[in-house]
This record gives sequence, structure tokens and C-alpha cells, in this order.
Amino acid sequence: MCTILVKIITHTHILQIVNYSFFAIAGLVIFGFSFPFVYAHTTIEVGPYEIEVGWQDEPPVVGILNAITIDIREPGNVEGVSMGITNAFRNLDATIVSGGASKVLDINTDPRPGHYYAKIIPTKTGSLEIKLQGEINGIEINEVIPVEDVESTSVLDFPARSGSSSGQEVSALKNAVTSLQKDVSAIKSQVGGIDTRSGNFDAETAYNFGVFGISLGAAGVILAIIAMVKRK
Repeated sequence: MCTILVKIITHTHILQIVNYSFFAIAGLVIFGFSFPFVYAHTTIEVGPYEIEVGWQDEPPVVGILNAITIDIREPGNVEGVSMGITNAFRNLDATIVSGGASKVLDINTDPRPGHYYAKIIPTKTGSLEIKLQGEINGIEINEVIPVEDVESTSVLDFPARSGSSSGQEVSALKNAVTSLQKDVSAIKSQVGGIDTRSGNFDAETAYNFGVFGISLGAAGVILAIIAMVKRK
């Protein structure tokens, strides 16, 4: 009777752990796809001004000439119509930041009022930010604005190169999923064969650690899939 009770309690905890793991992984998937991995043009408001920052050509690609565009506007005399600010960078600097590296941009003026740009050739993939510091007509500006991630040249490849990294990544993910399935089966068989009358083995703790480890592995696979989708 005691043995049966222990088994019932153990399996109850197993179901709880599996449920918690499922919801944790499901949450990871939801948040992974709901949070933006990349940015298009981003618009912020500072005082009376609207500042829009982004890439001239999207997506930005490593090694290909591009430009950071910065539009600065204020409300016009007609509702819903804005006016570009001229000479906005007279006392304002724009710095591009990548990790610990940074560079002050050489700002050029577009023929259209309020439109500015700085040519740049991105040299690595990943996230970049534009830092604006200074003032516009007495309004202090101190903002950091993310821009769309820089992609590898593979986003432009056509047809796909043979032996591409995408094929290797898919194969690696398949192997990871197969390994997870084997681990789950192994834990199930081990728990089923545990002698709960033995005093030197804690079945519940062992299973907890096993499921936790598998959950972490599954989370890694999910993140890898999300990263692949992002690059597509």
C-alpha cells in the first residue's frame, strides 16, 4: 500500500513538472516570436520633435554600401502635417554603436528639409544602435535608437549555395530533436523501473533534474529554430 502511494505521489509530481516545463517552453516560443528581433524605421518623440531613424536600404547586408537615414520633423501649421527641421545637426551628433565599438557619423543633408543621412558599409552581422546627443533649438537630445539588424550576404544568395550553412543547421536541429526524444524515453524507462522502497535513491529528485535538463535542451532547440526563422 505504501509503495503504491509513493508511486502515485511520484507520478503526480511528474505530471506537474511536465506541465511546468511545457508552459515554460511554450512561453519561450511565444516571447521569442512576439519580441521583435529586427527593427524597421523607429520613430521617437523628443519635445516637439519627431525623430525617425533607420536604414536607407533594408535589410542591411554585410559588406554592401548603405546609409543611416535620420528624419527630424515638428508639427506644422496644419493639423496632421509636419515640417522638416533644417540645420538640425548644427549642435547635434549621431554616433553608431556596435557592442563596444562606436563611430561618429558624417551627416549629409538631403535636398528635402529635415532629411539627413550618413553612408556606411556594415562590416559584421548583428545589432546596431544610433546614439543622438546634443540639442535642437534649445531642446536637449540624448537618445539611443536601435536599427534593423545587419544580415549576412546569404539573404541575397540565389540560387542557394550547395552545402550552405542552412542545410547544416537543419540537420543539426534534427539530430538535437532525435536526441531529446531518446532522453525522454530513457527517463521514462528508468522511472518505471525504480524501486521506491530503496532508501538510497530519491526518484522524485532524479526525475526533476532529468526533466529540467531536457527542458533546457528543448529551449535551446526552440531558440535555434527562432534564429533560423529570423534570418529567413
